[in-house]
Amino acid sequence: MVNLRIDPRKSEPIFEQIAFQVKRAVAEGRLHDGDKLPSVRELASELAVNPNTIVRAIELLEREGVIVRRQGAGCFVTSRGAELNGKAKRERLDELIGRAVTEAFHLGCDAEAIRSEVERHLRKLERDES
Repeated sequence: MVNLRIDPRKSEPIFEQIAFQVKRAVAEGRLHDGDKLPSVRELASELAVNPNTIVRAIELLEREGVIVRRQGAGCFVTSRGAELNGKAKRERLDELIGRAVTEAFHLGCDAEAIRSEVERHLRKLERDES
C-alpha cells in the first residue's frame, strides 16, 4: 500500500495530485508492475474526498499508461508505460521540462540551481531503481 497525501490548499486539482503521487511511487520503486491499487471506495475514504475525484485520477493514470483496469478485479500498475513514439515522448518531455524551468525561474532560481535540482532528482530515481 502506498501512502498518498493531498493538499486541498494547492492550486493543482486533487485528482492530479493523486495521479502524480501514484506516478512518483512507481518512479521511486514503491509501486511495481502488477501491484494492485486500493479500490475507489477505499481511496476516497482514506483521503476524505469524493469517489468521483478518485475515478478522475484513475482515468488519467490509465490514459497515461501507468495503470490498467481489469473488470471486476481492480486497477493494477503496469510496466508498459505510456505508449508514445520517440517524437511524441520528446515533445512531451520538452513541454514538462520547459514548464518546470519556467516555474523555477519565476521562483527566482538561477540556471545552476535548476540544473542541480534536476540532477538531484535523477540521482534519487537512479538510487531507488537499484
